[in-house]
Amino acid sequence: MSTRYVRNMRRTGAAALMVATLTLSLSACGGDDGEGATGKAPSSSSAPSKAEKGPQDDGETLPDTSKVLVTVKGEKGIDMVVHVAKRDEGGFLTLTGEFKNTSGSRVVTPVQWSGTEEAVARTGASLAAMTLVDSQAKKRYYVLRDTDNRPLTTTSYDSGIDAGKSLPFFAQFPAPPQTSTKVDIQFPGFTTATIEIS
Repeated sequence: MSTRYVRNMRRTGAAALMVATLTLSLSACGGDDGEGATGKAPSSSSAPSKAEKGPQDDGETLPDTSKVLVTVKGEKGIDMVVHVAKRDEGGFLTLTGEFKNTSGSRVVTPVQWSGTEEAVARTGASLAAMTLVDSQAKKRYYVLRDTDNRPLTTTSYDSGIDAGKSLPFFAQFPAPPQTSTKVDIQFPGFTTATIEIS
């Protein structure tokens, strides 16, 4: 009986030691989380610094309106203004610009802008119908797609543009060869225009 009692005491002691160890570990983890929370406070305090950098980030994503590569008159008073056509690392060409409503009333964005491909139709409103033509290399480039077949361009924009307002856009394409310095941009509702690649 005494041996059984000792065994039970040893088991109870081992269990108590294990519980104490777990409690200490959890409190230590809680302390780390507390420090993490205070660590998050600086990160949240660094969030305002990111927020301060927000306009700079927005400045990178929004068109650099200081340059105009081309302005193309479209239907119903919509102008397509291309500000930048820049080669990116990895062999991409990114266009940024804006659609300006120069009419005196709201203009509904045409469904033709999204293109006719059923695969990208589920994306909703997009600029998947935009293409670039490299007449020198005799190639046509379409808006790139991601692994889910979504077009790498402005999507889910408003169904219309109010009078005097603009819709900023971007569209990413495979980059033409370095020997090609100009491409023609084609988009439904607009005449073909030539833009220079930077």
